[in-house]
Amino acid sequence: MSLLAPPLSLYIHMPWCVKKCPYCDFNSHGLRSEPPPYADYIDHLLADLDADRVDFGAALESRPGVSRPVISVFFGGGTPSLFAPELIERLLDGVRERLPLAADAEITLETNPGTVEHGRFDGYLAAGVNRISFGVQSFDDDKLKRLGRIHSANEAEAAVKSAQDAGYTNINLDLMYALPQQTLDGALADVERAVALEPTHISHYQLTLEPNTAFAANPPPLPDDDHAWAMQEACEARLAGAGYGQYEISAYAQPGRRCVHNLNYWQFGDYLGIGAGAHGKLSDTASGQVRRRWKIRHPRAYLEASGNPSRIGGDNVVSAAELPFEYMLNALRLIDGVPLTAFSERTGVPLERIAAGLAAARQRGWLHDDPRRLHTTALGQRFLNDVIASFLD
Repeated sequence: MSLLAPPLSLYIHMPWCVKKCPYCDFNSHGLRSEPPPYADYIDHLLADLDADRVDFGAALESRPGVSRPVISVFFGGGTPSLFAPELIERLLDGVRERLPLAADAEITLETNPGTVEHGRFDGYLAAGVNRISFGVQSFDDDKLKRLGRIHSANEAEAAVKSAQDAGYTNINLDLMYALPQQTLDGALADVERAVALEPTHISHYQLTLEPNTAFAANPPPLPDDDHAWAMQEACEARLAGAGYGQYEISAYAQPGRRCVHNLNYWQFGDYLGIGAGAHGKLSDTASGQVRRRWKIRHPRAYLEASGNPSRIGGDNVVSAAELPFEYMLNALRLIDGVPLTAFSERTGVPLERIAAGLAAARQRGWLHDDPRRLHTTALGQRFLNDVIASFLD
């Protein structure tokens, strides 16, 4: 079957943070005695983008000679707010010179409430950043300390209000639950304080112990699975009551405020990834292949690569056997699911290849028996890992 080119996004990884959190398995590097080369890093990001544009060539075009528009840009990290607004502006100007940004492109900057200086939000807004995502995690100072966060609950509230005062109307708050020794009341109290700030979007996810983290080596006392599930259900209900519709396992939004960038991931869209450790995915309609590429992780090695082939940490074509699992890993996270026809359009794999897996999942009560849409039942959401695993080759 033919492969259709999906929407295109851009992910930009900023690898530095003030201090590595004990639960974090992202490619982040705590600050040392000498400040990072922030300005040089911007130059290398643009060199990386230039090289990717050459490498991917026609895969970045909607038709010969016409570049595909970028619908979203996401600055992730690390802590992107360590970069001054003028550096973010220089980078975005460089992006616009190289790729067409959609007129309504969503441009998100992840922010640590403990790193934002007064007045920076005005600068980020002027630079073109139109969405701010705060890594709050909790509004309980004891829990923040246990998580290794550098901000307090009051500082988090002040940072959000500062962004709103600067003119931001699209704000996400990251919250975690099932924290060390957290109770159900404590999890609900975090949600209450988040809702009181009236963000447009809330990401609410469970703390998990990831390999190669400080928490994995020395696990803290976490609530058991039953208590964690009770927290999830109670917080879901409170968020729904406050007008935040759940559209993905961990994502809740006010009407019309779903995250464009993350939706493109979950709908198996395309994205370029620039920066140390950044991942990208491109659909090549000419060859009918889905290609993944990632960059080398360490910032120093990435800077030394300076846009050369050595910047690439890995590059491979996703096999037809792997595509069903890769697709389901993303699409089944969405509460409303996706059109069934989108599977073949985004993977190039005929539906017949997954017919047996779909039938088995429906028989177990994991998927709705809907001939038009692919979406999980409430039972399927609870056992999502099992549902996804059933599509492994």
